[in-house]
Amino acid sequence: MTRILFVTGTDTGVGKTVVTAAFAATARGSVAVLKPAQTGVTADEPGDLQEVQRLTGVADLHEGVRLLEPLAPTTAGRRQGVVLPSVDDHARTIEKLAVDRDLVLVEGAGGLLVGLDDDGNDLADLAARLEIPFAFVVVARAGLGTLNHTGLTVEALRARGLPIAGLVVGSWPAEPELAERCNLEDLPATTGVPVIGRIPAGAGELEREAFVAAAASWFE
Repeated sequence: MTRILFVTGTDTGVGKTVVTAAFAATARGSVAVLKPAQTGVTADEPGDLQEVQRLTGVADLHEGVRLLEPLAPTTAGRRQGVVLPSVDDHARTIEKLAVDRDLVLVEGAGGLLVGLDDDGNDLADLAARLEIPFAFVVVARAGLGTLNHTGLTVEALRARGLPIAGLVVGSWPAEPELAERCNLEDLPATTGVPVIGRIPAGAGELEREAFVAAAASWFE
């Protein structure tokens, strides 16, 4: 059965793109990657999907809209005067991709409830439009504050009846401090969701061959 995996985060800058790349690198069979909205880059600059391609070689990439300012998509689109694709448009794209791919990865923008279209619909609303099975992965920070941020994201997903496959720590330090070590134990205990992966800090700086070779070891 085709798998649809949404990669969301507790915040911006938590490592969603590198986590998305790690899932792509370890996928069995064909994989497509969709980014509904890319902000903060020009037409000629590499975005998150190009980073996934650099790290993995995956070329089946789909970007819904690209916006210049590094803001929430709804805000950036409004300021730029761009009409954003609706979450229904994105849902149709995902379902078409899922017809003949073994895995479709969908990387959100910022956190779960960041608006993606002109009606303010977010990644959770997009997922709810799908008529095929899917699950969310929540990318979290390792350090202080992550218990609250992760708990709020998990609570928001559960309130909407959206399935959660697991938590992934987006940047796990080589020498974790006490708070980080405790959080690794406390995250599943407080959220009821297992930690299924830890991406080493600096993994996004690896060359493709090293990244692909190591990616499987980052998941449990």
